[in-house]
Amino acid sequence: MKNLLLSAASLALVAGAALAEPQRGGRVDVVIQPEPPGLMVGLLQNAPVQMVAGNIYEGLLRYDADLAPQPGLAREWEVSEDGLVYTFRLAENARWHDGEPFTAEDVVFSVDVFLRETHPRLRASLVHVETIEAVDDHTVRFTLNNPFGPFLGLFEVGTMPMVPKHIYEGTDFANNPMNDTPIGTGPFRFNEWVQGSHIHLVRNDDYHVEGMPYLDEIFWRVIPDAAARAVAFETGQVDVLPGGSVENFDVPRLTAMDGVCVTGGGWEFFGPHSWMWINLREGPTTDVRFRRAIMHAMDREFARDVVWNGFGRVASGPVSSSTRFFSDDVTIYDYDPDKARALLAEMAYDGTPIRLVPLPYGETWQRWGEAVRQNLLDVGINVELVATDVAGWNQRTSEWDFDLAFTFLYQFGDPALGVARTYVSTNIAKGSPWNNVSGYVNEEVDRLFAEAAVAVGDEARQALYDEVQRIIVDDVPVAWLLELEFPTIYRCDLENLVTTAIGVNDGFRDAWLSR
Repeated sequence: MKNLLLSAASLALVAGAALAEPQRGGRVDVVIQPEPPGLMVGLLQNAPVQMVAGNIYEGLLRYDADLAPQPGLAREWEVSEDGLVYTFRLAENARWHDGEPFTAEDVVFSVDVFLRETHPRLRASLVHVETIEAVDDHTVRFTLNNPFGPFLGLFEVGTMPMVPKHIYEGTDFANNPMNDTPIGTGPFRFNEWVQGSHIHLVRNDDYHVEGMPYLDEIFWRVIPDAAARAVAFETGQVDVLPGGSVENFDVPRLTAMDGVCVTGGGWEFFGPHSWMWINLREGPTTDVRFRRAIMHAMDREFARDVVWNGFGRVASGPVSSSTRFFSDDVTIYDYDPDKARALLAEMAYDGTPIRLVPLPYGETWQRWGEAVRQNLLDVGINVELVATDVAGWNQRTSEWDFDLAFTFLYQFGDPALGVARTYVSTNIAKGSPWNNVSGYVNEEVDRLFAEAAVAVGDEARQALYDEVQRIIVDDVPVAWLLELEFPTIYRCDLENLVTTAIGVNDGFRDAWLSR
């Protein structure tokens, strides 16, 4: 089993730079909301941190829209036949923004020391890694203690960012003063942060991919009010509205403007997947017929077309269609109110009230909660809408104080990384809204997820994931809604912006202005 990409030139073609002749120079203004708590992406994993810092720091690999790995700081890589040894050959001309060379020792320090301490999500995957060795200055070898199918998907900048050993070794990572002036190897350097106003990045003239980046500078603009962000785009103060920057009902007006483009791409790695948690511990929700009735009662196509303005796809089960090992060979729950009523009659549902907690992320989500409530009322389910703020939503879901509750989670390209956590019984624990909140227990599901994570070869993993998806969809432990798309709106003269599966999080390297 081998995967080799041999040159930076091949990356330029993959990134789409052959679309037109790139032009050098210019400034781009981008909305960032909310303002990030910091920019040291090895310490902070908030979405706005990753969005800005993904252009300062880098991972060994990038990923295209099909989640196929592409060169990053690693120019070539190969995997042993037994799936235990991964060898990466690094860019020999890469330097940190302070001029120090980037070497294999930085990789070993970043992964085996820094990120093992600071990055909980990556740390959970690193239990499969036995050793990380610097073979020479530009070669690093990872040896696993068992095969781990999604391992090659761990190397993007938000999951495994490279951090400078010469700055962090032997320090208190969280309190290192350099966290305020981040040093990466990426296409843009940190220049200035004016709190409440903007973050300014400038071109890294010593970047290791020849000719890139094309832009001179990026200003990330902090504009707290959603309506004001829309106005800033309309009046030309900003050039890019990343996904989620404005309410969905503003999208049609903004994208109808002359010279404005929009894409739902750039989220394939994250695979944002929305559903309603169903509390399986008591009441009518413990009956699978009730849960199936919920699925048939919801008009999810209406939600996609009206609430989300056509951005998204009706979810068929636990795995997004953009995530590896997706299968649609599952029971399909069409919008069928009559079938929902029949299921409720069969179980003799007595009208017990159900508490539905929307996600308090703005008016779009509130409208969605109201639409689902009306769907459920129409088939005879007595629903009480429970309004909360973010802290209240966190508390209710974490403490299991709900019957139905909206959420969405990222899938990170592989079921072992972002899907299993929602359904395995070992991940049931009060205090977190990100684990198995429903309280779903199925020993066969636990076994299949465990086997699939360490199975050797995609064919073996696909067979196991096919089976687990069929079981979960029949059990309906959550009520799946949509595979979300967060539209990125931008001026059409900003070309080649979204070229990878994490979109603007690392996209400005490849972008240029044709003004």
